Order: sequence, then structure tokens, then C-alpha cells
Amino acid sequence: MKTAIIYKSIHHGNTKIIAEILANSLEGDLFDLKDVNQDIIREYDLIGFGSGIYYFRPHKSLRKFVESLDEVKNKKVFTFITSGDGKPNQWLNKKLSSKGFQVLGDYNCKGLDSYGPYKLIGGHNKSHPNEEDFDNARNFAKGLNKYFDVD
Repeated sequence: MKTAIIYKSIHHGNTKIIAEILANSLEGDLFDLKDVNQDIIREYDLIGFGSGIYYFRPHKSLRKFVESLDEVKNKKVFTFITSGDGKPNQWLNKKLSSKGFQVLGDYNCKGLDSYGPYKLIGGHNKSHPNEEDFDNARNFAKGLNKYFDVD
């Protein structure tokens, strides 16, 4: 299984850390979004898309990239996010599904949030992502193997 992890990480590197763990766990290639174009979709069996959450949605550059993708058939993807509240965000899953991608799952975890009023107190979720989040990301990646008959 040839895997690509595409991420956009801006403020504290939370998403990049999770992207690195997923890439290592899946023995995949890691790409900052600024370094890829649409052609990457054809080259991989499984693609992970990840971002922090900004105003309840993924980073605008990841939204723009996903919106620009051509429709596909039988291409497997997963999503991952980091956010101040640690709740899943369905924007990526819905958009990718509408383009014909098979979304195998999503991983989300809390991340340091220092936007707006949180900046005054040095941030919210200062200890995240943490070792438990890292272990959960590894377990999530391991669970993706069932779609590819990999032990």
C-alpha cells in the first residue's frame, strides 16, 4: 500500500506532529500541502488529509486544494485534524466523499489553541497533543491496514 500524508500546519505544529506519526505508522510519504499538486492523487493507494481547525473548518488552503480535486473512483482516503476542542470536523469527509473518494475514517485530537482570548492566558490545551494522542494516532493508523489486508 503506497500512502501519502498531506497536511497543513500553521501555528504550533500540532498537525505536523500528528502527520509525522501517521506517516511513520503507515510507512508513508509526508507532504506539506504547499509542496503538492493534484497529480499526487494518482500516485498513491491511500491518502491522508490533515489540518488544524480555523473558524470551525480546515485551513483555507486545504479547503481550496480539496475543492479543486477532480472526481475519482475507488480512491481511499482518511482525514485528521487537531483543534482546540478536539471534536471531529466533518467538512473534509463530506467534501472528499462528494468527489468520489472512499473515506475510511478520521482522527481528531486536541491541540494547543492560542487564538483570540486564549492568547491572554498562554493558550488552551497546553499539554496537547500528548503521548496519549500519539498512541491514539498510531492505533488509528494500524486500524487502516484492515482495508488493505496488511498485518
